[in-house]
Amino acid sequence: MKKQPFVTLEKLQEITKEYPTPFHLYDEKGIRENARALQEAFAWNRGFREFFAVKATPNPYLIQILQEYGCGCDCSSMTELMLAKAIGCKEGEIMFSSNDTPDEEFKYCHEIGGIINLDDITHIEHVEKAVGAIPKTISCRYNPGGLFQMSNGIMDNPGDAKYGMTTEQIFEAFRILKDKGAENFGIHAFLASNTVTNEYYPLLAKVLFEVAVRLQKETGAHITFINLSGGIGIPYRPDQEPNDIRLIGEGVRRVYEEVLIPAGMGDVAIYTELGRFMMGPYGCLVTKAIHEKHIHKEYIGVDACAVNLMRPAMYGAYHHITVMGKENAPCDHVYDVTGSLCENNDKFAIDRELPEIEIGDLLVIHDTGAHGFAMGYNYNGKLKSAELLLKEDGSFQLIRRAETPKDYFATFDCFPVYEKLLEDA
Repeated sequence: MKKQPFVTLEKLQEITKEYPTPFHLYDEKGIRENARALQEAFAWNRGFREFFAVKATPNPYLIQILQEYGCGCDCSSMTELMLAKAIGCKEGEIMFSSNDTPDEEFKYCHEIGGIINLDDITHIEHVEKAVGAIPKTISCRYNPGGLFQMSNGIMDNPGDAKYGMTTEQIFEAFRILKDKGAENFGIHAFLASNTVTNEYYPLLAKVLFEVAVRLQKETGAHITFINLSGGIGIPYRPDQEPNDIRLIGEGVRRVYEEVLIPAGMGDVAIYTELGRFMMGPYGCLVTKAIHEKHIHKEYIGVDACAVNLMRPAMYGAYHHITVMGKENAPCDHVYDVTGSLCENNDKFAIDRELPEIEIGDLLVIHDTGAHGFAMGYNYNGKLKSAELLLKEDGSFQLIRRAETPKDYFATFDCFPVYEKLLEDA
């Protein structure tokens, strides 16, 4: 199987005349098609809503595209809440799934109409103190512990995760919250990350639906929504089959009819909080080969680095690379593709078979639409790149400018020669 870029060499050459590499580029057509597919997959559930995980791609231009398809925002910090409010999210369209949360963030979330998703039972008193009372609608995050395994061998370990409440805690939390005035309850869980299987969501749904039935029966709490969170992954490698969101939606529907409807809970809304699945394949990092080095190994140095995409350095994550204009050339050279940070793990690829790369070649690093730009930083004084949108009509739009040295120095306004820094910048 071959990974094809969503952009041509000719279009990149046109873009780079105006915007120098490196930059992140997003595919409007792909984003829209995927958002429509998700909505169709869960159209059987009247209350369905996707709360896009803002942390994955915190760009208002892109999130506003998703809003056109009924998506809300899943936020995990004050600034993400502020972004969601700024782009017009209304009451009930923000889910606040944070952990280790400052009280002022609970307060702000409530003020703008967000739904608080409690990560821990001890946070109940913090919300009550911050808000003044327990909100009428509230959610709790569940962690069943142990191992979570699927038939294809994909496994994660919720028991080692810092998130969520134990089974005993969530039952106690529901009782406390109900006594304190909560009227509409939600339950949320995230048990495995980046699963490339249609099996995950239905299995997770069964776990949550069964717990929800018990919670409603034993605590008397009215459960109005169940949030399946994220975890649906994307095929980073060419040999992986992508998830089929329609099959996944149908699998969840079957479990819904098997567990919830017989329990008299057929009005429960299904929520999702997808980030990687919504945006990951529809972004790429465009970079240029600027150096080659022939020592104990063959190296190609590009003008991007881990500042622009840290997943390979941080996790050893695989991101496919296309050498533009050489898509059909034989992959008869073996390279480490590196950035310029003073860290030996600043490599986008290690021992990767690629066509011969020449100085000036444009490289597309695939699947950076989620957790790409968002995870950037400024180590070595490196500056974050621009973000651009390739529009459906073939035009392109700057949706975030590249950082400048003035941006880097801006928080030194307490430094005695701050003005000199900016002048030199």
